[in-house]
Amino acid sequence: MTIRNYSDHAANERTFLAWVRTSIAVIAFGFLVERFDLFLAYMAPATGKPHIAAPHGEFGHVAGLTLIVLGMAMIGVATWRFARTAREIDDEEVHKGTGSRTDFALAALLIILGIGLLFYLYGTLSAQA
Repeated sequence: MTIRNYSDHAANERTFLAWVRTSIAVIAFGFLVERFDLFLAYMAPATGKPHIAAPHGEFGHVAGLTLIVLGMAMIGVATWRFARTAREIDDEEVHKGTGSRTDFALAALLIILGIGLLFYLYGTLSAQA
């Protein structure tokens, strides 16, 4: 017995798993950002300085937690989209495609966080020089 619309369902599942992998990477990156001060403390002996401290640790903590929450939200959205698409694949009615506003908003948020982290890292490194 074959599954009706198997290739469409398989593509839907691959897309879902790609979203989950990306979400896990965003969560892991958020954890890395959140604990960046541990990395600086570990690297201090290699630089010849007894102590390296992040000047604005609060931003790093907020950015890290934001990335963790954003990753968890991405998993929720991916699950919702996977279930909706699975229902639509087997439905006889033709459905209008989804817009890409959510995807663009997510990308914009990640770009803004990335720029903020770049300035944060620059401030940390320039304060040590």
